[in-house]
Amino acid sequence: MERNQRVAYFDGIADKWDGWEEDPRALRQRLREWLQRFAVARDERVLDVGCGTGNLTAALLEMLGEEGRVVAVDISPGMLRVARGKIEDPRVSWLLADVARLPRPAADCTRAICYSVWPHFPDRRRAARELWRVLRPGGRLHVWHLLGREQVNRIHATAGPAVSDDVLPPAEQTATLLAEEGFSVQQVVDDANLYLVTASKPET
Repeated sequence: MERNQRVAYFDGIADKWDGWEEDPRALRQRLREWLQRFAVARDERVLDVGCGTGNLTAALLEMLGEEGRVVAVDISPGMLRVARGKIEDPRVSWLLADVARLPRPAADCTRAICYSVWPHFPDRRRAARELWRVLRPGGRLHVWHLLGREQVNRIHATAGPAVSDDVLPPAEQTATLLAEEGFSVQQVVDDANLYLVTASKPET
């Protein structure tokens, strides 16, 4: 699927996205709980890749202190418009950009989170390389869905031609790709309710 078609799709659903969540408060709580498990520190600089309407960004801001920062990235102007309308916080930098070409310097962030976005990357290997570049040594990467892989793929298969081929691969496959690109993989979960691959960029 061409990038422009994918952008148009997400622009078209941006205003509807939050309304599809059955309980936004419950989602925020689940996100906070997982960020606590990830041990996000108050002074971190976190890259929120595919930030969408800003739900993870908002949860991160609750975890971070005054010195913390979020770099929120999305390819969809519509999604960024909705997110910026919800969140007015000087600790956030909003970027209209593709994960394969991030307009950030090397070693810019302490952590990168790809929440509910990994299937939408046309070239995941290139994405992994770019995430490696912008992470500091010791920085962590989370590829994460709060749904099981089969459910994610069923949703995409019926959501329309723009995303019908955006398949979430087995977590072990994602872990292998990250390891091939130099990451050290710490955790792999692929069950009915969670998809999570956590990896880090080695210190040296």
